[in-house]
Amino acid sequence: MYIADLHIHSRYSRATSKNMDIEHLCQWAKNKGISLLGTGDITHPLWIAELKKWLKESNRQGIYTFNGIDFILTGEVNNIFPKDKAIRKIHNIVFFSSFEGAERFNRSLEKFAELLIDGRPILQIDARTLVKIVREADPEGFIIPAHIWTPHFSLFGANSGFDRIEDCFEEETRNIFALETGLSSDPPMNWLLSHLDFYTLVSNSDAHSPQKIGREANVFYKPFSFMELKDILKTGDKNRFLFTIEYFPEEGKYHFDGHRLCKVRLSPSEAIKNKLLCPVCGKKVTVGVMHRITALADRKSPDEAKNRVPFKHLVPLDQIIASVYQKEVESSFTLQLYTQATTKLGAELKILLEVPEKDLFSNLPEELAKGIQLVREEKLIVIPGYDGEFGTVKIDPLLFENQVQQTLF
Repeated sequence: MYIADLHIHSRYSRATSKNMDIEHLCQWAKNKGISLLGTGDITHPLWIAELKKWLKESNRQGIYTFNGIDFILTGEVNNIFPKDKAIRKIHNIVFFSSFEGAERFNRSLEKFAELLIDGRPILQIDARTLVKIVREADPEGFIIPAHIWTPHFSLFGANSGFDRIEDCFEEETRNIFALETGLSSDPPMNWLLSHLDFYTLVSNSDAHSPQKIGREANVFYKPFSFMELKDILKTGDKNRFLFTIEYFPEEGKYHFDGHRLCKVRLSPSEAIKNKLLCPVCGKKVTVGVMHRITALADRKSPDEAKNRVPFKHLVPLDQIIASVYQKEVESSFTLQLYTQATTKLGAELKILLEVPEKDLFSNLPEELAKGIQLVREEKLIVIPGYDGEFGTVKIDPLLFENQVQQTLF
């Protein structure tokens, strides 16, 4: 397997760890079992200078390497623009086949933004124009709309997005062939909309710290060049694109509706019953991903008969440990047990996806082995996230004996 996380950030983006540098990213990619990382923040002059210093071109065009980890040149931009009497705020991921193409793109952006301010620059240009600028800078370059359902900054976001892809990208829609689902939705939720059948769904971590890379990712059959990746995404080739790694979408921080200040979490039906108002303070709630998908869906249930790229739900290993032992994810206990597990059995994603159960139970504490087994069988409880608050995962080894199945979607 060749596992790729195509959307991350560097330390030059706001609210990111100081350890989001090449060396720490490579170390955590090995811990996780990630083969390919998007560089993130390719528009930031200081970051691109570091990338050019550290990365070497591989024998696969458009793929770079450092210390055994592959990289592809990517970045996220924030398009803010007026359209149809509303202010739209859309995040998009840009992909470039070479540093030369990325630098031509950055020179074009200097007309619209001060690139040194943030690794994810704010561009006062519409999404259609962004596609044109990317293609002019690098004819092989492309964009993928990021976390397409997030309420505040996304293609279909309840607060500032659109109802149709064509309304956002107009004639450039023909150059959009993949969509990022985001942490708060998974493929079956997106399959409720028939007009998304024409797009390949990808999943990435959008990590702001090295420990978070790979929490969502894409699993391919073997390494590829830039143009091969582009072709895989255009065609949705299941022989080369094996599956996506997904959060349980309830765990995402915008899955349900709600109002964080009042600690109010609402299902879509509850929010509608309350006229989208917080029952505590009366202010408008943040409309979440599940509500938005339900509103735009033209199917009552996911259409799984199509020739689609499969998916697998996972919970990161440190979260499994924290839930099983009722510890904090950042605790020394969790880190110690995480390190012991990966030292004995290999990279995290190998443990979660591939290690046989008998080897889990012979090498790990019984409670942890049971916890991993429960996640594989999707026998867990997730209290949905809302309005910027992540959902809560509950993995109780006692469920292993009782065989209790919690329905998630």
